[in-house]
Amino acid sequence: MAVTKNKSKSEEQLEQLIDKALEKLGTESENEICRYLPVNGGYMHHFTLRKMKTEAPEELVDMINKFIVKTTKPTRVPHKPRAARGSRKRGDNLSLNNNDLKRLLNIARLANDQEMIRKLTPRRSLASVKRELMRTIRQGKVDQELWNQYVETVNHQDDDFNTPESAHGTDSTNSWKDLPGMS
Repeated sequence: MAVTKNKSKSEEQLEQLIDKALEKLGTESENEICRYLPVNGGYMHHFTLRKMKTEAPEELVDMINKFIVKTTKPTRVPHKPRAARGSRKRGDNLSLNNNDLKRLLNIARLANDQEMIRKLTPRRSLASVKRELMRTIRQGKVDQELWNQYVETVNHQDDDFNTPESAHGTDSTNSWKDLPGMS
């Protein structure tokens, strides 16, 4: 029972101190007190004030006494400067031009770093890679980079999508024969 009386007494003292601070500041709003209590490079947020009233009243009493009641002229704390709009975007994005990407891709190929090659290779559809590969074969040209891209695209597609054939364990080369009406 003594704890509840003590708590209500400290709450009553806190309310009296807040009233005294409001009178000294010449305002009626409890939120105005926050602008005179410095925390983390700016003034206290009004939610923090509400929370401190119940969870850390002694600390709040000390702060109000120190920054408002016991000072001759309380000074308003300037607001914490915020970052400009758009500046909170991820800063780890690199802007690389096409030549830089090609150089990094060549370095990754020389190092045989398959994961880096996969990340740096521009994504193209399997159909477009097949078309270009068929065109170069018809022209009698061998383009190792195009072949590598085809292999990477096929492997990437196999990794991303589980085809019904692979899920059922059937051979994908013969799966069309299993369809009704096909033989």
